[in-house]
Amino acid sequence: MKKILVVGALFFFFHVTAQEEKPYVAPKLVVGIVVDQMRFDYLTRFWDRYSDNGFRRMVNQGFNAKNHHFNYIPTATGPGHASVYTGAIPAVHGILGNNWYDKFAKETVYCAGDTAYPALGTENKNGMAPTRMLTTTITDQLRIHYQFKSKVIAVSLKDRGAVLPGGHTANAAYWYEGGSTGDWISSTYYMDELPKWVQKYNKSKAVERYKTVWETLEPLNTYTESGSDQNAYEGLSKGEEHSGFPHHLDKLWDQNGSFSSLSATPFGNSILTDFALEALEAEELGTDEIPDFLAISYSSTDYVGHKYGVNSVEVQDTYMRLDLEIARLLNKLDQTVGEGEYLVFLTSDHGAVHVPSFLSDHKIPSGYINSKELMESLNQSIEKRFGRTDILENLSSNELFLNHEIIDELGLDLRAVREQIADMVLTLPLVEQVFTAHDIERLGYATGMKELVRNGHNPKRSGDVIFTIQPAYISYGKTGSTHGSPHIYDTHVPLLFFGTGIPEGESTAERTEIPDIAPTLAVLLGIGMPNGTTGTPIEDLLED
Repeated sequence: MKKILVVGALFFFFHVTAQEEKPYVAPKLVVGIVVDQMRFDYLTRFWDRYSDNGFRRMVNQGFNAKNHHFNYIPTATGPGHASVYTGAIPAVHGILGNNWYDKFAKETVYCAGDTAYPALGTENKNGMAPTRMLTTTITDQLRIHYQFKSKVIAVSLKDRGAVLPGGHTANAAYWYEGGSTGDWISSTYYMDELPKWVQKYNKSKAVERYKTVWETLEPLNTYTESGSDQNAYEGLSKGEEHSGFPHHLDKLWDQNGSFSSLSATPFGNSILTDFALEALEAEELGTDEIPDFLAISYSSTDYVGHKYGVNSVEVQDTYMRLDLEIARLLNKLDQTVGEGEYLVFLTSDHGAVHVPSFLSDHKIPSGYINSKELMESLNQSIEKRFGRTDILENLSSNELFLNHEIIDELGLDLRAVREQIADMVLTLPLVEQVFTAHDIERLGYATGMKELVRNGHNPKRSGDVIFTIQPAYISYGKTGSTHGSPHIYDTHVPLLFFGTGIPEGESTAERTEIPDIAPTLAVLLGIGMPNGTTGTPIEDLLED
């Protein structure tokens, strides 16, 4: 009798232990945060100005990948969000830029655009959907794994910052209309009409409280981590006499697009947090044992960076205020989902270059490229060689699209024409490297620039000749910063993990890459990886 009891007890012990020792610990909620145009050094440059409960909390109580990079070009919002969530390079997921030239339709297309799905909640009926994205996302995989019982909600000021992270199966994606309403809108891809809670939120006009004056969070003279407040490197709003603080959004309201003007201020991030927290409560995210997903993309950091530049006080103030938004979000998650019951990751969709005129003034090689002059020069060379210029059909994001029909009519060899035009491009000032589609599509193992170009090249969607420009030379205005290059300032971005299943206070200096995020999440969640995954799980994060 005793033996039977002992054996029974042992069976019960091992049975319970086996049940408890799952290979993963599923959180109640995953929160994905993408901070648009966040360079890695914004974490370190402003570290002493951050609170204990925002970025610092995520670093000190979570995992910090310090050597995290994009492994493709172009570095832009559309492909950035797609690569984070698909775990794939653009060559696979197909989102080659915010816009790209469709060589079959002979027109430029938008990464999140689809006229079949008109917008909801607005008179502007521009269609939006994730249909140009060729693979699944980590959010799709979560929905599939739990038989579509998981909820996925994606929010951003930008439509593409919500549509692409939400994936093909999201319950909803919402973006900020701005303009005269400041409303949150969606499209018929997700629903027939906006949910009652969104309609109610829009009617509340909660966004109107941000029609105010943008002043620095702390005394202006303490912003020693940035350049001077007034300088020639920053853009102006209409009606402004100088670029310095304070910025009177209220007085310049109508001439700067009304509610749209808030996007290029830190208040845009506050507007997004407000709405994200509303969605958290209204959709009851993270309230049961089936994991949900809230995808948040903070866009104001990009708008501010484009307008004022990397070294501006405006950028610093925006990040100091964003830190408080992150703290507000984490605090609310503690209260509603439960501390330790949710998983957060934070990264960016691309970095940014210092304003070239600023660099030039400090004797650093930099400058500007006139795309129109580049095209004129190239067309002259093409006409001289082939007797006509219509062989070159389009220039888009440093990619040349040739007219294959005309090349065939002339009886020319496509590969030879590509190589001849590539040679012409290489002679142009400031061009760094040139690649033909033929070379890229037949590359074996590649490193350095070749790898970045190859990873961003989709044979059915990309051009015939691709070129890169020397570091710190941009095709852009003389004020503000931009991005898109394969250079380190555009590829090096933060990656933080925090919460359920994440080691506390750990970090790695080993190289990690943007497509590694989704497969890492898949391992943490115990679900399948997105079907186009090219990245690999981050071992340093997953080691016991």
